[in-house]
Amino acid sequence: MTHNPHPAPEGPHATPAPDGPHGDPSPGPSHPTYASLLAEGASVPTEGWDFSWFEGRATEARPSWGYAVSLAGRLARARAALDLDTGGGEVLDFALARAVRRPVLTVAAEGWPPNVAKATALLRPRGVAVVAVAEDRPLPFADGAFDLVSSRHPVRPRWTEIARVLGPGGTYFAQHVGPRSVFELVEYFLGPQPEAVRGVRHPDRERADAEAAGLEVVDLRAERLRMEFHDIAAVVHFLRKVVWMVPGFTVEAYEPRLRALHEHLVSEGPFVAHSTRHLVEARKPAP
Repeated sequence: MTHNPHPAPEGPHATPAPDGPHGDPSPGPSHPTYASLLAEGASVPTEGWDFSWFEGRATEARPSWGYAVSLAGRLARARAALDLDTGGGEVLDFALARAVRRPVLTVAAEGWPPNVAKATALLRPRGVAVVAVAEDRPLPFADGAFDLVSSRHPVRPRWTEIARVLGPGGTYFAQHVGPRSVFELVEYFLGPQPEAVRGVRHPDRERADAEAAGLEVVDLRAERLRMEFHDIAAVVHFLRKVVWMVPGFTVEAYEPRLRALHEHLVSEGPFVAHSTRHLVEARKPAP
């Protein structure tokens, strides 16, 4: 499943509405009820970027470039590396485990306190320092401190700060969420979105912003990837975990739409959406 920027703290867990007279057809051991699915989706913990809970309930095609494996190769060539918006540290941990050589210094930055704790527990055994960094604050690192800065699905790329902490010849290597990602699901709940919203995170705009910060974009690739949601619990958990999709989402607020979507999933099959991703590699010019 997609995971992209780190989630913000969520509101109170919702209490699912009871099944009405038009509930699930013949619920049984192999057909959980609407209420039980809502309860499950509303109770699964959301911290970190481990999406294994979705196995068998939702699918997402992976980009062809294999970001985490590619990151492992770059870590093997780096002296000092910084991973931004690391989430629970899962992607960085995967890459470090596969790197034939590790940087002398590796630092991970994260802004959401539950993720900071999770990343620290996961990455400390690999010698990684995890630093809590608020999204609206400058990065607490010296100019030119790193020769590799990475990020998988940052909240927003902070190009000026990225360029500042990269040393001359250093590389920013990242996978970003693209425009209109999973908008079939977003617009199912929120209705048609204005073009200003649909165009956010466009790779061409990000190229321009990176270049304005003094970076040279040497690789930029985009892909649109099929997603399928197979039950309403997966939808609820996804919207709780990826909170910027439907801001302020709760089961109570969207119960009529959730019930209608559940009935579609039961009678028609998976809800299909598409994620968008782009791979970015940018370098800070050497003197």
